[in-house]
Amino acid sequence: MATDIRTAELKEPVDVAEYLFQRLHQVGIRGVHGVPGDYNLVALDYISKAGLNWVGNVNELNAGYAADGYARIKGISAVVTTFGVGELSLLNAIAGAYSEFVPIVHIVGTPSTLSQKDGMLLHHTLGNGNFEVFSDMSKNISCAMAKLNDPHEAATLIDYAIRECWMQSRPVYITLPTDMVQKKVEGERLKKPIDLHHPPNQVEKEDYVVDVVLKYLHAAKNPIILVDACAQRHRVLEETHELIEKSNLPTFVAPMGKGAVNETLPNFGGVYAGDGSNEGVRERVESSDLILSIGAIKSDFNTAGFTYRISQLSTIDFHSDYVRVKYSEYPGVRMQGVLKKVVAKMGKLNIQPGPTASNEIANEDKKMSNNESISHDWLWPRVGQWLQPDDIVITETGTANFGIWETKFPKGVSALSQVLWGSIGYSVGACQGAALAAKEMGNRRTVLFVGDGSFELSAQEVSTMIRQGLKPIIFLINNEGYTIERYIHGFEAAYNDISQWKYTDLIPTFGGTPENSKTYQVKTKQEAEDLFNDKEFAAGGKLQFVELFMPKEDAPKALKLTAEASAKNNAKQ
Repeated sequence: MATDIRTAELKEPVDVAEYLFQRLHQVGIRGVHGVPGDYNLVALDYISKAGLNWVGNVNELNAGYAADGYARIKGISAVVTTFGVGELSLLNAIAGAYSEFVPIVHIVGTPSTLSQKDGMLLHHTLGNGNFEVFSDMSKNISCAMAKLNDPHEAATLIDYAIRECWMQSRPVYITLPTDMVQKKVEGERLKKPIDLHHPPNQVEKEDYVVDVVLKYLHAAKNPIILVDACAQRHRVLEETHELIEKSNLPTFVAPMGKGAVNETLPNFGGVYAGDGSNEGVRERVESSDLILSIGAIKSDFNTAGFTYRISQLSTIDFHSDYVRVKYSEYPGVRMQGVLKKVVAKMGKLNIQPGPTASNEIANEDKKMSNNESISHDWLWPRVGQWLQPDDIVITETGTANFGIWETKFPKGVSALSQVLWGSIGYSVGACQGAALAAKEMGNRRTVLFVGDGSFELSAQEVSTMIRQGLKPIIFLINNEGYTIERYIHGFEAAYNDISQWKYTDLIPTFGGTPENSKTYQVKTKQEAEDLFNDKEFAAGGKLQFVELFMPKEDAPKALKLTAEASAKNNAKQ
């Protein structure tokens, strides 16, 4: 077979698809999510050759949710779809990942470059010859685009996209036309890993910001630390933990920051969310004269309906690309370097103790009569007593997202939720991705709390969990419909009702057997208590599905407060 001149000049020619998947392997990805389609089939043949596992999801939306959950545990993920119909089904999940700073490499198999150039009337198109329309839809929810239409540029574009995905912690979009899959690129480049390090801050500028921070920190009479989601997304947990432990300052997390800090530390005080805060937390945080705010995302659900009462005059904000001291902003100064130097130089600080978090159940909620229904006030502290170090906990938008605020985590727990984007059904797919990542990393126990309404949107992904041999513990909260929507508007309205499925029957329907799965139905506190005390259940040796019945009218206090604030905001004229 003839070899073109350009290929003959390559030192180690490899196919474009092989190069792409080898690069994904190099950044730590082992499982690739997605759905096959005729425009990506040949590319999929290269996945196993690169040492990767093809997951194979039930639909593209679930694949995106799964890639999101996988990335939050492993650091980055990949999902493959086909042109048009496949990629559009994924977009809701990609938008959520963009919103919440989750790095996903989205690879789209597209028609050949020749077909596109000729404007052919192909399936999966709009029939108008426009092959750019779908990529244009992804443009505003991707931090980089790489269209692999030319083998001369392909390797460079792949490296660029993966680097941007990691550095900005947001999705990227890569198109792989069918005729580019087996084109040759320089394989020698694979010997040099992609540089995933940020350049250091300009020293003089960084030192100045550190001095300004220390001036206010030393002057403060009762400073505190408040940690939020971007401390996790932008990988500053090491610096954050060092600051918390060496300063001994009272430390709190925003709801999206759950799992970012060691909640067993004596200076951990709980969740701050304005009016939705844990007991004693709001008063302590809002009376502080200096708040070291790390990675804040001040959205409505993350602040219990914008009920924060913190002045910018008493806040120092640390972010991925700037630091803001009161009203003075220092762009281009990344928080990693600043936090390291602050810890090294801070010395003795003024400390006023704050509240301490606990999983203590209130006396009025401890009643255990035979028919005592399960309440949120009882459940979430009890979950905290049951959780184990290093668990992965996924909570769905709704009662679980708000209830988990009342749970004090053991050390090393990772918490996944989608507080900002809030797409119902997210958590089931995310559980599959997180459980797969956990399996790759040594089988950390994975626990999901999801409402019945949300579960019905993405229930099929349980079948992927079974097929992949994953062993999550799934708690389905059966409270007869969309609880958070009820509290916002239309408590008894038909649109907040759902069909009552035979939920436990789904597990064998999806391929579950007594050897790989087990189901439970729990209707009273005593039954739940017995389950939490069951050592075999806690061991998580197989996929376990618990249908947890709770009163329709019950909800966590924070949910009620946030829903009320959301309703008022929606009604503003």
